[in-house]
Amino acid sequence: RRAARAAFDRLVPDPAGDGVPLADVVIEAISENPEAKRGLYQSLEPRMKADALLATNTSSLSLETLSVGLARPERLVGIHFFNPVAKMPLVEVVHADGTAADTLARASALVGQVRKLALPVRSSPGFLVNAVLAPYMLQAMRKIDEGLSPATVDAAMVAFGMPMGPLELADTVGLDIARAAGQELAGGAEPPRCLAEKLARGDLGKKSGRGFYTWRDGKPVKDGQAGARAPDGLAERLIQPLIDATRERVDAGVVADADLADAGVIFGTGFAPFTGGPLHYQSSRSA
Repeated sequence: RRAARAAFDRLVPDPAGDGVPLADVVIEAISENPEAKRGLYQSLEPRMKADALLATNTSSLSLETLSVGLARPERLVGIHFFNPVAKMPLVEVVHADGTAADTLARASALVGQVRKLALPVRSSPGFLVNAVLAPYMLQAMRKIDEGLSPATVDAAMVAFGMPMGPLELADTVGLDIARAAGQELAGGAEPPRCLAEKLARGDLGKKSGRGFYTWRDGKPVKDGQAGARAPDGLAERLIQPLIDATRERVDAGVVADADLADAGVIFGTGFAPFTGGPLHYQSSRSA
């Protein structure tokens, strides 16, 4: 408690942004709206130190989109934390073609200083972690459309080694956020019927109290959803889109190599660590 209190005591609320001219790093973490972010940058950039970093916590927008209008786009970098920040060790450090090498190095060092694992990724839709999570969660939702219960689907993935099932994860993230990610990364495919129906009712998951589960005291109620026996091979079918998306990100150069991709997916999603990551798992099965 003393350490927590000391940390709070070092924080200085600054809603007016008076500390901007003194800051070494300015991290923007407002809503995922490119116009709003660019508008904020226009007010921030003229007041920042010449050598200060401008970082964004965006989870989906490209740096190329956000850098439009900046006088010094080379110092814009993504520092993408994952929720819950206190528990998730990975931070994606996002760079684009115009990002200065020194900017990327300093941003990665900052991530290390706050005791997180920095994963350099190239600017692209969803970067690495969200880009592989979206097809996995959408595949799980399509199984609901086919008649399986959320508890059955989730139990299959927990038995495989995941920390939580994909539908509980979708509820935790927010079904509106899941839809937005899916639209960006699904290549124009129709959203799962169950997702569209829940959103139409305003069921957004944990934050609204109801999604694939009813939520009470911050936990999903599964008593009324006794999972039937999962069909043979269900877990394998659910994770295959995640594996494929991970391979695509390596092939596209979003992440430097397969080992970094495997580590990123393990530390960013909780992918069953005993497998060595999705790509190692696939290669070990085919060996």
